[in-house]
Amino acid sequence: MALTFDRHDAAGTRFVRWTFLAAVVSRLLPLVSARQPRQVWREWAGVYRAVAIGADALVAMGVTATVTAAHYSGVDRLVLTALAGLGFVIAVASQHGYDTGRAAAGREELRALLRAGGVLVVASMTVNYVDLVHLPRLVVFEALAIALGLVIALRLVQRRVVQRMRTRGALMRRTIVVGLPSMLRPVLEELGENPTYGFAVVGICVPEPGAEGTLTDVPVLGALHEVPHLIRECGAETVVVSSGCMTAAELRRFCWRVEGLGAELLIAPNISEVSPARITMLPVSGTALLTVAIGPTRARRWGKSVLDRALGSLLLLGALLVLLPAALAVRLTSPGPVVFRQTRVGNEGVPFTMVKLRTMYVDAEARRASLLTHSDGNETLFKMRRDPRITSAGHVLRRFSIDELPQLWNVVRGDMSLVGPRPPLMEEVARYDDMAYHRLHVKPGLTGLWQVSGRSDLSWEQSVRLDLRYVDNWSLWMDLTILWRTFRAVFGGRGAY
Repeated sequence: MALTFDRHDAAGTRFVRWTFLAAVVSRLLPLVSARQPRQVWREWAGVYRAVAIGADALVAMGVTATVTAAHYSGVDRLVLTALAGLGFVIAVASQHGYDTGRAAAGREELRALLRAGGVLVVASMTVNYVDLVHLPRLVVFEALAIALGLVIALRLVQRRVVQRMRTRGALMRRTIVVGLPSMLRPVLEELGENPTYGFAVVGICVPEPGAEGTLTDVPVLGALHEVPHLIRECGAETVVVSSGCMTAAELRRFCWRVEGLGAELLIAPNISEVSPARITMLPVSGTALLTVAIGPTRARRWGKSVLDRALGSLLLLGALLVLLPAALAVRLTSPGPVVFRQTRVGNEGVPFTMVKLRTMYVDAEARRASLLTHSDGNETLFKMRRDPRITSAGHVLRRFSIDELPQLWNVVRGDMSLVGPRPPLMEEVARYDDMAYHRLHVKPGLTGLWQVSGRSDLSWEQSVRLDLRYVDNWSLWMDLTILWRTFRAVFGGRGAY
């Protein structure tokens, strides 16, 4: 559908767009060109919000101008376009979509856009019902869908840029952590391992002087009563308080002391490895209780089984195009069977036979004992970066994980899942403790968090932690996300040997 504007209107629109773009670029260039990363989120939070508002308004106006070209012209179309841009921004703002405290981290920003889309649907239906705008309903809904999709895509790009800069130390929020020494280490590890959330810990405050204990290399700045002074001195934007370091009454008085200092207060509950989807807030007579969902529902288990078998069957059919030439290469480059069968431990400790393409010589197991001292894996898993038992074709197959594709047959049979913990050997399970054994409460997977987070490069503790995180928090959306990340990890080849 052609978009036609009056010549003066078009010139004015181009002027506004180029002026806005020049203003944004002029603010971004000093930061991008800086040699040393700077922690300037407080200064740039307004820029992030302004870019988001401007992008949302321009997208809404552009889509509106396009879809109304055949129905309105001149001043009427210009007014309708401006109102659409303003209405879109107001709807997003009403759902806290421009909250800089949550910007570029987590899914709340995208949820706000979806909630705003619902608000706009209701508003559009109302406007259409009272006949204020003469547009077909289908056209209105198409415009909303296109505008919302474009805005979400742009916000993802904007968030990705900020996260990339945060991994380099820029755009961080200076953070003070308050808590007991025994409870601070998990909090500090989480904040340090996830720089994309934008927390740069500048120091620690303990409840009482002399309670520092053995912590980390993060400096201890002082005691609890010094936090207001330290916020001003360090320019802290965020204070993270570990739960259990003070009573409810003390926390209330602490809030009074830091009120008006411009710092955001976050409470870190004494729980870990729990996804936000499992947590809900339950207010009980002025007291906030956290409800933590335990265990998947029957519907979720059924949905995972359907996804595994349906998608696994499709992937197995598609994999035949790769498996047939790969099997021929195994046959021609070394003597022995094409398929390697091995007993692994499955769901709830039940053994099953896992199938793979053979990538080693037939005497590999006999030679393993002599190579144990050369293992590059962790203390439980035996791995070698340059394993002499691997055939010439096996190196290529392992590099792109082609040898794992026959396991899709195990998925279709129900022995395995597309996503889950790594299927262990019997001898590995014999060395499991109670924590590690909990990995067997779900079906082992063709891929998993271990696959997309380092694979063989992980320590045993890291592997168990990732598997337990998956066992406790898995969902269909999490499975689809891991499957997507697996393709990137496989073609990147990191940790594959």
